[in-house]
Amino acid sequence: MSITEIIQKAKKGDEPSFTYLLNTYWKDVFRFILSKANDENEAEDLTIITFAKAFDKIASYDENYEFKTWLLSIANNLHIDQFRKQKTETISINKTESEVYRVKDEEPSPVDKLIIEQNLAQLLSYIKQLKPHYQEMINMRFFQEMSYKEMAKELNEPMSNIKVKLLRAKKLLAEIITKEDS
Repeated sequence: MSITEIIQKAKKGDEPSFTYLLNTYWKDVFRFILSKANDENEAEDLTIITFAKAFDKIASYDENYEFKTWLLSIANNLHIDQFRKQKTETISINKTESEVYRVKDEEPSPVDKLIIEQNLAQLLSYIKQLKPHYQEMINMRFFQEMSYKEMAKELNEPMSNIKVKLLRAKKLLAEIITKEDS
């Protein structure tokens, strides 16, 4: 099957096609970002975001251009955005001595506990609106507190797939929450 046919299937929502594209182009995108960022963690995060953004916008991909070039332009734009954000961050150093030694009580009040329980019930109802494999990703990561490595072993998938799928699950969950709350 040609890459064009795989992209066409991905445009129709075919999960194995997304996995194939991810596995085929992961190293190229990662190396490209790593050459610019010089930080493996940042490169990995930006690679994940690149694929998530590309998969969300795959319908806009123009087959007159090479898919790898399209991915690398997304990666480059994300790196530029990340660089701009880092340049504009400011940190206040105007803390007085009394602020530094003030200790906050971290224990939630009974009212806070009730609100947390209600919010958890609401969150679980939102999660149930996701497809089962995305529910599983959210459950494993945030409720069972599994690492990416543990999830990859449990699901018998590469860690890069786990990260992109989890990012996709979080994005879909955020869209459900936004839609329900508006």
